[in-house]
This record gives sequence, C-alpha cells and structure tokens, in this order.
Amino acid sequence: MPESEGSQPIIIVKKKAHAGHHGGAWKVAYADFVTAMMALFIVLWLLSSSEKVKKAVGSYFQDPTGSGKLMGSTLGGVGESLTLKQDDMSKLKDRLEQAMKTMPKFEKMKDNVQLIITSEGLRIELLETEKGMFFDSGNSKPSDQGQAVLERLAEELGHLPNSILIEGHTDASPYTGRTDYGNWELSADRSNAARRLMSEHGLRPNQVTQVRGFADQRLRIPNDPTNPSNRRISVIVQYLTQKPGAGQAAAAGVKEEGGAKEAPAAAKQEPAAAKQVAAKH
Repeated sequence: MPESEGSQPIIIVKKKAHAGHHGGAWKVAYADFVTAMMALFIVLWLLSSSEKVKKAVGSYFQDPTGSGKLMGSTLGGVGESLTLKQDDMSKLKDRLEQAMKTMPKFEKMKDNVQLIITSEGLRIELLETEKGMFFDSGNSKPSDQGQAVLERLAEELGHLPNSILIEGHTDASPYTGRTDYGNWELSADRSNAARRLMSEHGLRPNQVTQVRGFADQRLRIPNDPTNPSNRRISVIVQYLTQKPGAGQAAAAGVKEEGGAKEAPAAAKQEPAAAKQVAAKH
C-alpha cells in the first residue's frame, strides 16, 4: 500500500552487544593460569625443602582435620609415627641409643647414660661422676657435656606425643656453705634448668608436665648414699595411656619456674654444722 504523503518512514536500528568484553572468559583463563603457577611454585618449594618439611606436609594430608596430637600431623608429629604405649617403648629406647651414639665424645659418657623401661615409662638417667659430668659440683647450670646430651634428647623427644617428666636427685651428703640453700633447692634447680634447656631445643610447649626435685629421698644406691651416681637427672617419657604424675604424690620438692611450687620447708635439709666441709653434688 503506498505511503501517504508527508509520513516519515520508521527506521529500526539493531546494535550488537559485545557482552562485557567477550563475556569475561579471559578471567576464567587467567584464574586457571594463576592456580597452575601457584601449584608449580609449591612443587618446586617442596623439592628444595628439607626432609622434615616434606614429612610435615605429608602428615597434613594424612590428617587434615587435626585429630592428631600435633597440628597438621599424626600422633607422631613431623617425625616417624610411633605410638609409644607400653609394648612399644623398647622401640624408642633403641632409637635414642642409636641417636646418642652419633654424638661427639659419647664414648666417654656412655656408662653414665642409662635407659631403663619402667612401669612409669622410659627413664633416661644421667648419672654424675665424682668430679661432675653433666653438672659442675654444687652448680645448677648444665656443663657443656650435659648441655649437649639434653639438647640431643630434646630433638628426639620433641617429635613424640608423650608427656615428659624431669627429676633432679642428689646424694646424701649435705649441701653446706649456705644456710638458705640445700639439697632440695639444688635438685629442683637442676631439673628446672634441664627443662628450660630442652624446651629451647626441641620439646613442644607444655610437653613437660612436671619438674621434680627429690634431694636424697630416692637414692639410686641406698647402701651407698654418698655414691656420686646418686646425683643424677632423670628424664621420663610417659606412656600415652598413663596420666601425667599418676601415683607420684610423694613428698618431693617440686619447683616450677615462676615459684608455683617449692619443696616444703620442713623437708629442706640444712647443714649440720657450719664448719663441715662442703660436699660435692
């Protein structure tokens, strides 16, 4: 039908949308590229990392929920998985003996380091000599040899989920020279010094549950109370099934850092006479 005179034609213009720069597909491709690069860098980092780090990462994927005793690991932490219950404590004993043999000069002190499996756990005894091996005579600070042994033990025991107890013992010779210090204080100070040193070199926070000072109340050789081997530090690895300190409500002097507990005043030993010769501890 012919258009009427004076009417304007209707023009329809269709514009083609670009859909936001090709629909944003480039963002997906870029995200995939960044993810791939991150995965590559992680693989390269793991390949150049130490064996300890590799085991820690592997332990996380074995226990991602953190149900183990250590974060991102199984019960064995970053070390080998070893469940130290009563039937397995001999495995730890063998492992520690092999680790100690790698220490320099261990041949000179091997007779003074004893590992004994008891009803409480694995007891590691550092026995003193007449001149003093792990602690200088009458001193609560570890000697160079004592420091080396305690640091090596801490490196090994820090991988375990087991609780640690540390005990200090003296012989029966009275500590003389001071009226405000005796065998109770010395035994507690030595065990606490061992705790601090081991905590700085491998033990986990709160892994040490008790620090005990027994003075001469638990002699190793009761028939020879002044024998130098009665002076010793004992590091006890408890069984997992045992509550820390169970059945150990003995009248021992327990001294914790910060003054939480000290030996009872009635139990502290004072020098018998001012002129008595100072004994070696």
